[in-house]
Amino acid sequence: MNKPPKLYERVKHHLLEGIAAGTWPPGGRIPSEFELMERLGASRMTVHRALRELSAEGVLHRVQGVGSFVQPREPRSALIEIHDIAEDITARGHHHRAQVLVLTALPPSAAQSAEFSLPPRTPLFYSEIVHFESDTPVQFELRFISPAFAPGYLDQDFTQITPNRYLQSIAPPDEVEHIIHAVAPDARMQHLLAIPAHEPCLRLSRRTWWNGAQATRSALTHPGSRYALGSRYQLAGWSRRPG
Repeated sequence: MNKPPKLYERVKHHLLEGIAAGTWPPGGRIPSEFELMERLGASRMTVHRALRELSAEGVLHRVQGVGSFVQPREPRSALIEIHDIAEDITARGHHHRAQVLVLTALPPSAAQSAEFSLPPRTPLFYSEIVHFESDTPVQFELRFISPAFAPGYLDQDFTQITPNRYLQSIAPPDEVEHIIHAVAPDARMQHLLAIPAHEPCLRLSRRTWWNGAQATRSALTHPGSRYALGSRYQLAGWSRRPG
């Protein structure tokens, strides 16, 4: 038999329902402790505990002497799946824009030729792009692409279609590797992402394979204060064992 929720849990549920329904939007102020006490018939200690826990969970931001506010969510892109940044930005109700800095063919190093299994004297395609969310730079994208996988890569207008969308249209990868690093931005990265020298960045390094050969190597760098990477998924067949 399930136990009825404790009163402070009912207060939390009431607030979470209101936030989900948009009664209190991100950045909006929720009712004061006194207002919640009257509305829900709860003691001050009960309301205070509910607010304290929601603050610890990152749902609310409490300002001493002012009140509690709904914490705006950081833009977040999926970590496990390969999502298109333009689609992520549009889904958040914002406008995506891309600035292409470099789009060229490069003579590969010996290590790169081996990595991509390139025939002798075969160039490697390379691009650098800055992605903007409502005119705020949120990602610096650097990519190496095997010409065997995407022979038409250099002919694309990446202000109109993202590299990710174009590459996915050719074929989805058979294998993907994701590695996350925390990095300090150099002077060029500070300029491109419009961030100060002390701003930490998140860098997602990605490699993809298709038909047993490496197709791409990418480095996607985001300002730490403007972006988050994460995902939620179910593990098929997983069950918790006691102990």
